[in-house]
Formats: sequence, structure tokens, C-alpha cells
Amino acid sequence: MKILFHFAYHIRKLIWWITRPLTVGVRLILVRERSVLLVKHTYQGGWFLPGGGVKKGETIEGAARREAHEEVGVELSDLSLFGVYTNFYQRRSDHIIVFTCEDFTLTGETDWEIERFDFFPLDGLPDDVSSGCLHRIREYAAGQESTQVGMW
Repeated sequence: MKILFHFAYHIRKLIWWITRPLTVGVRLILVRERSVLLVKHTYQGGWFLPGGGVKKGETIEGAARREAHEEVGVELSDLSLFGVYTNFYQRRSDHIIVFTCEDFTLTGETDWEIERFDFFPLDGLPDDVSSGCLHRIREYAAGQESTQVGMW
């Protein structure tokens, strides 16, 4: 099954490369006791902040709450906007809205996309955190207080 998801992921990347779509996604910096929650997907390597795409007719906040619930069974309290970022990797025009939340309930129920998840100390992250997620976590850990706008 993992091979099928991996194959589908790469087919989707090829379609994106040809069509150059505009996408909007959300990521969540979920912190508890100076540790951040990261996920590993079934279809690609490395650690990521939880999140995903915004669906048509869905609010940005609604997408963040849905993705948190679907990926790791998290029920979020108050969200804070951390930043809005742009990514042109693989010829896409991808826009990522990042939220922070320090008050949440975790059931740990994952969906098919998530191979595993874990909390890592903000100053002890694994080596294979995706670069965009790593930058956001470091900004958060450094005490970034104002909303950011920039490149992923």
C-alpha cells in the first residue's frame, strides 16, 4: 500500500510540473512543553509540520482544524497566525499559511497519510525535517512575534 501512495505522490508531482497550479495550504506549529509535533507521511520521506491543502469552499482556519484532526486527531483551541509564505518549488505557485497553537488535545488517531508522529524538543529536531518547516520552527523557537510574510 505504501508503494501505491508513493507512486501516486510522484504522479501528482508530474501533473503539477506540467499544469503549474495555484495551491493554498496550511501548516501547524503545535507546541507542548517546548516540543513541537512533527509527522512522517506514508508517501514521502522526512518530517513535516502537520497540515495540508485548503479545499474549495473551506476557510483557512477550517482547513487547519480539519487537517490537524485528520492527520493526528488533534482538537485545537485558539490559533494564532504565524505567517504566510510562498513556494515556487516544482513550478507550482504554492501559498502556505502557518498557524501556531499551544493549547490542544491529542488523541493520536492518524489517517492513511501519516506513517507516524512524534514530539521533538525545539532545540533537538531530527536531521530530516523539511527545509520550509525547519525554518518556521526555528523562527518560532527564536521568539518571532510579528506575523511573517516571505518565501517558504
